[in-house]
Amino acid sequence: MVRLFRDIMYIEQKAIITPEFKDITNNDMHVIEAIGIDKPKNMTAIARELSVTVGTLTIAMNSLVKKGYVERARGKKDRRVVYISLSERGRRAYEHHARFHRAMIEGVTGELSQGELKTLVKALSKLEHWFYSRKN
Repeated sequence: MVRLFRDIMYIEQKAIITPEFKDITNNDMHVIEAIGIDKPKNMTAIARELSVTVGTLTIAMNSLVKKGYVERARGKKDRRVVYISLSERGRRAYEHHARFHRAMIEGVTGELSQGELKTLVKALSKLEHWFYSRKN
């Protein structure tokens, strides 16, 4: 199973880091995913979603701002609060990553019978529960 996780990460890295997005890492792409495309988020919310400290996230965020994937804006009501959102380039990276995930899921589930799919969902649910129970 360890090899499977490592292989999935390797395949994802190869699939999402294309000529357009060659200047970011898989970890950067997951930060972009955590920011999302809906509405700006503050650093604390993003750090919580990624299970990292705000300090660790700040390092990644500085790099993504410099590369043009992320934008910072001060809060209108409270200027001390910094909101993070994706730039146009960040949105393209987000969509590119989402397409990879959709293709991966469709590729795997498209090969399965209904019974196999039901078994896979049950097994993944147990795996998810195991990981989340040890997250904190």
